[in-house]
Amino acid sequence: MFVGERMSRPVISVSPDAPINDVLAMFKKEHIRRAPVVKNGKLVGIVSEKDLLNASPSDATTLSIWEMHYLISKVKIKDVMSKKVVTVNRDTPIEEAARIMADKKIGGMPVVDGDRVVGMITETDLFKIFLELMGARDKGIRVTATIEDKPGELARVTKAIADAGGNFVSFGFFAGEDASTKVLTFKVEGIKKEGIRKVLGNVVKKFWDIRQS
Repeated sequence: MFVGERMSRPVISVSPDAPINDVLAMFKKEHIRRAPVVKNGKLVGIVSEKDLLNASPSDATTLSIWEMHYLISKVKIKDVMSKKVVTVNRDTPIEEAARIMADKKIGGMPVVDGDRVVGMITETDLFKIFLELMGARDKGIRVTATIEDKPGELARVTKAIADAGGNFVSFGFFAGEDASTKVLTFKVEGIKKEGIRKVLGNVVKKFWDIRQS
């Protein structure tokens, strides 16, 4: 799966000369928390809701409401935007985009084709993918178990489920408690809850949880 398949589009962008109050109102109307800043069709920055709120006066200010509105009206997006923008392209693997966002501690990135912004990939897009990966909206028996991290162990699990007439709805593969193990979290249909321990009892190292989901 690539970023181009799951990015948000069309892109809502803002001008560097836009007043911050106008952009903050637009953010609230469109239910977004960040937007690329574009000038003459080219990406020049990115601005977040946090940037806009930080530029607003403190509640402790001694300025009058008219003075505050006047001063804020003079602040433009170019005054508060981030000029160093982390971007990805359509062909970036989705897990690479997630890694970049986690490492950089950012909630979203513009997707670019050269200097042109063609989409946005955000934490919300990644959450939706995670829901699909874990089968959060599908019914089945949800199993979490530990297996040994060695060749053939995963095949033993899938074969045992298939031989018992089960069908995988979702499948996740995670780091174990130590380097010698892996944790599986998967959802299956076609097997009753009480049958899971029977078909996997001699295959997995440890069951953590088995439940109807």
